[in-house]
Amino acid sequence: MVMAICRIEKFIYAPETATTASGGGGGARAARAATGSKGGANEGAGWGSRGGQAGTSGKPAAPFRTGAWVQGSNRPQSLTDVSRGGYGDAWRLPLRGPGGAELGRVLGGGVVPGSMVLIGGDPGVGKSTLLLQVASMLADISSADVVVPGTEVNCVDDMTGDLEQEQATVLYVSGEESIQQIGSRAARMGLAVNDNIYLYSATRLQDVLAEILSMRPRAVIVDSIQTVYLDDVNGSAGSVSQVRECATALLHVAKPHDIPIFLVGHVTKSGDIAGPKVLEHIVDVVLYMEGEKHQSFRLIRGMKNRYGAIEEVGVFSMNEKGLEAVPNPSALFLTNRDSSPGVSSAVTVQMEGTRPLLLEVQALCSPVQGQEGMPMRFPTGVSRDRFNLITAVLAKHARLKMHAVSIHTNVVGGMSMTEPANDLAIAVAIASSYYEQPIARDIACIGEIGLGGELREVGRIEQRMAEAAKLGFTTFVIPASHAKPTFSRLTDVRIIRCRHIMEALKAVLGTGKSAASMTELGTGSALQDPFDNDDSDF
Repeated sequence: MVMAICRIEKFIYAPETATTASGGGGGARAARAATGSKGGANEGAGWGSRGGQAGTSGKPAAPFRTGAWVQGSNRPQSLTDVSRGGYGDAWRLPLRGPGGAELGRVLGGGVVPGSMVLIGGDPGVGKSTLLLQVASMLADISSADVVVPGTEVNCVDDMTGDLEQEQATVLYVSGEESIQQIGSRAARMGLAVNDNIYLYSATRLQDVLAEILSMRPRAVIVDSIQTVYLDDVNGSAGSVSQVRECATALLHVAKPHDIPIFLVGHVTKSGDIAGPKVLEHIVDVVLYMEGEKHQSFRLIRGMKNRYGAIEEVGVFSMNEKGLEAVPNPSALFLTNRDSSPGVSSAVTVQMEGTRPLLLEVQALCSPVQGQEGMPMRFPTGVSRDRFNLITAVLAKHARLKMHAVSIHTNVVGGMSMTEPANDLAIAVAIASSYYEQPIARDIACIGEIGLGGELREVGRIEQRMAEAAKLGFTTFVIPASHAKPTFSRLTDVRIIRCRHIMEALKAVLGTGKSAASMTELGTGSALQDPFDNDDSDF
């Protein structure tokens, strides 16, 4: 017991050699060693204190603490004074071209100087390709496009040289590939000729920090955070302590010098970014890149953003030249829909951040013979929990014999339906296949289904309908609780308001059934038609 107490006391009184829980031990020391700073009053005069103009009050700046993530401000400042510094959208570094505009929208309008952006995704999804294109975009920005906030303090006052010389380059650091491999990929993408992009293959972070402070680039890309290490931190590269401290060291360099840093993060089997959860707290923006290997499109989703809205989504298409922005994602996911008129499919509108996307869900109900055992459920692209809820509501309130059929659903394009507003489209598609009654091609179904079969309203209904109307949809089935839309572009559409799932099925499928829908499905009796039941729950 005495030995344990002594060890605890030693830990408490040796903060310089311990790694703090906030992630500022070895990483902060490495950053101070690279900058040659001892934590005095002049450190951190950039991002964290520019708006306050440190030193004007005569009060010494706050000393830099080993466990801190950013340098403390000199004194409290009013929001009005900080806003006068000009830290608005014009301060951001713009990303040019259609691809840059698509990524910039996910980032909130561009790249914020001094920000740290973490990009995760499955192996081979295109993270390195994306960041090589980002490096090209940032390297091509002219000095005239870089806005210096305020008029009294210049963001390069603490640098040697003018703005064009000091912030014209982009440093691409790779711990996974050699510079020859990166150069080969750049040549394939048509980016081989660019004197402003510098490639550096290294894993020792002290060397990387020294090069960053020597070059003072406009931006830095580290591919990946799990491959770099610090000498004085325990554990191998990619361990929890190394990832935390390496991210902290890069943070201490990014903030004072207004250098945006992009980090590539590996993912685990469950799809989470590998390393400690504190890594996502340290960075300012977390982006996740999604896409199936057999599909050409990629989604870049904002999971965290201190400078913009979260859940924003950028849609790209992968080809031999890299990633290209998709100008009309909704049309992409509805491609070839008219080539299969007999398929039971319904269209809904899903919100991805502030962007509405039209998605098509297909359904197939196949009869189960008595000797085949239990019916199967295969919800591809649909949450299984939500799928089970919808089929239970159809069995209870629409009187569909779900026990007699196996049900397959598929969201076209490999997308996933992630919000309750898609419930109605899924239910209508299943009922369409069950009764073998096709759905008109100009109908879009939007609404959440409750356990009682009632239709519940969803958010941004007018924005969803306006997006569908642009692609030729003229009939909308929505919950009756929604008020009448006021958009002028919705005046020429037909809106059907329904209070219950039965109403929606009648409106979409009608009262007529094909002959096949009334045949037996392995039970020896005809299916019951819920539309003809006067004693239905509706």
